[in-house]
Amino acid sequence: MVCEGQGKIKSICMTYPAKLSIEPTRRSPWVVLEPGRIFVMGRSIIENPSHFYKPGYEWILEFIKVWSGSIKIDLGFEYINTGSIKWLYILLRRLSEEERVAENAFITWYYEHGDEDMRELGSILRSLINCRFRFVEVDAMNDAFYDRFFTEKN
Repeated sequence: MVCEGQGKIKSICMTYPAKLSIEPTRRSPWVVLEPGRIFVMGRSIIENPSHFYKPGYEWILEFIKVWSGSIKIDLGFEYINTGSIKWLYILLRRLSEEERVAENAFITWYYEHGDEDMRELGSILRSLINCRFRFVEVDAMNDAFYDRFFTEKN
């Protein structure tokens, strides 16, 4: 719960969805969803991506009902299968459908140096949604990068 206001001014309180965090595995990405931040990085080669991504989708549905601030979205994949791409698109599309959310969302797409397929996937997603989008080429998409990245950004 976030509350604003002091003294004689009545406090304004809003309840946001609780933080959703999913630890990475050899087949699934690291996911952290919290007010103002969406982080999904790693491998997404899940047999049943609907089962994996549905909690994130439900979190986003609750989040966009009440959120009015900026949203930083960090995405990066070593590998992502077709079913996971579909769910990633569904998540991003839902965010971009809310005009007040889309205006305040900033997506950064990380991809490994020389991985033109991943760069192209980011370009395709960018063309399908209505959010600010930038590309960042990194030396390596691996666990060390994700750990360092997430630690430095917190």
